[in-house]
Amino acid sequence: MNLRELLKKYGNNVGLHMKAVRSYTQQLLLALRLLKKCSILHADIKPDNILVNDTKLTLKLCDFGSGCHVADAELAPYLVSRFYRAPEIMLGLPYDFGIDLWSVAVTLYEVYTGKIMFAGKSNNQMLKFMMDLKGKFSNRLVRKAQFRDQHFDFNCNFLYHEVDKVTQRDKVTTLSVIRVTRDLEAELLGEQELDKDGRRKLEQFRSLLDAMVTLDSSKRITCSEALKHPFVVEK
Repeated sequence: MNLRELLKKYGNNVGLHMKAVRSYTQQLLLALRLLKKCSILHADIKPDNILVNDTKLTLKLCDFGSGCHVADAELAPYLVSRFYRAPEIMLGLPYDFGIDLWSVAVTLYEVYTGKIMFAGKSNNQMLKFMMDLKGKFSNRLVRKAQFRDQHFDFNCNFLYHEVDKVTQRDKVTTLSVIRVTRDLEAELLGEQELDKDGRRKLEQFRSLLDAMVTLDSSKRITCSEALKHPFVVEK
């Protein structure tokens, strides 16, 4: 059984228990640490490519069909399944092990909430949804991006491709300001009523996810750092 099937069977679109999520987090991070040691990028981590054993306690990464040696990584805007694709791939920036860490973070959000973290219909919409949570990309990052002209103007304003609600035609809106409209902790909490210990664990989970989905991959938490995070270390 893979993780998506497990979610459908037991998560019932509301996700799994925090205890399971903590264990899965640790296992996936350990898998990433081993991949890094071997200089391998998986490049397609998502619930479908994570197997769960019969006891539901042990995970294994599968389907290395998109995998490659980190030295062979090439710019390709559609590498990794869209919902799990890191921003540096979409922008055409150099990438490495951080793309798998991003995919794990988005997967863990889905495992806990039962919802997709960034459900964009295109790379452009994905970038907009990411900024709704994390704020604008820095101008420095945008200027280095190989595919910047697809998503930003000369002044690094975001060019949002959307469908006009009245005419149903494609239109491009220039967004010079992007306000953060999403609250990660509120999304994780949902309608739960947690005790003090439950809130502490939720805040730790939020803190780790937030660090794992840092837009600038050079500032994103590393796998080794994530394994030392209180969410993973404290039970």
